[in-house]
Amino acid sequence: MNICALCDKGSVKGGKRAFLRSHYNPTSSIRKHPNLQWARMESGERKKICVKCMKKLHKTA
Repeated sequence: MNICALCDKGSVKGGKRAFLRSHYNPTSSIRKHPNLQWARMESGERKKICVKCMKKLHKTA
């Protein structure tokens, strides 16, 4: 379950296409996951949130 509890950021599938002599070669796509960490909320419960949300929470506190 790789989804942020606050912003619902999840994994994305992407990649780049290899270009060689005016032709695109088939390459496999890569799934990128968000950087999720366990964090304690103000209510005392622990949730998995992404680091971007963690920085945002730390800034407002």
